[in-house]
Amino acid sequence: MARIVVIGGTGFAGEHIVREAASRGHDVTSLSRSLPTEQVDGVRYTTGSVLDDADLTTALDGADVVVATVSPRGDMAGQVRPAYARLAELATGRDVRLAVVGGAGSLQVAPGGPRLVDGPEFPDAYKAEAQEFTAVLEDLRSAPEGLDWFYLSPPAVFGAYAPGERTGSYRTGGDVLLAAEDGTSAISGADFAVALVDELEQPAHRRRRFTVAA
Repeated sequence: MARIVVIGGTGFAGEHIVREAASRGHDVTSLSRSLPTEQVDGVRYTTGSVLDDADLTTALDGADVVVATVSPRGDMAGQVRPAYARLAELATGRDVRLAVVGGAGSLQVAPGGPRLVDGPEFPDAYKAEAQEFTAVLEDLRSAPEGLDWFYLSPPAVFGAYAPGERTGSYRTGGDVLLAAEDGTSAISGADFAVALVDELEQPAHRRRRFTVAA
């Protein structure tokens, strides 16, 4: 059993991760700015912010894994990168693993590039978010060796607008976007959580980014 803290545990990715981890018997704490109406049995729910040093320190204290799932959109646009940099700084040298749920925009559409965010079909409305997530990945890659981290990118279609169902299966890739034979690139929220918790239980991507898809 691992002690897992999910920052942003009431969002789309966070809620699925909380639910999956709890279902496997882990000790799970959800940290978010507000409490959810529906709560998962056995999960500890706390309020706080990724922007608050005291809340980050509390999240790290006693945790085996801290999962960061905040998206740089809305009032968090431009604030996630420095917040995650601070989280990484506080986690460095501790016996804790940092897992970051990132975006798909930094994935290459083919080996060697270009990146998804640089393509003509990438929506302008999401470019700033994708670029901030890309910067978070770059920061992690240059982090001191004392930081144990991984960064998980979803496929192109991932979110509350396409929740999907839990199948328990997924494919794993590296820095290249995964797509099916028909060109679709997607995964359900539940299967994304399965992949992330699998990585927590059987680490295979230390100090690396990887991606998953159905």
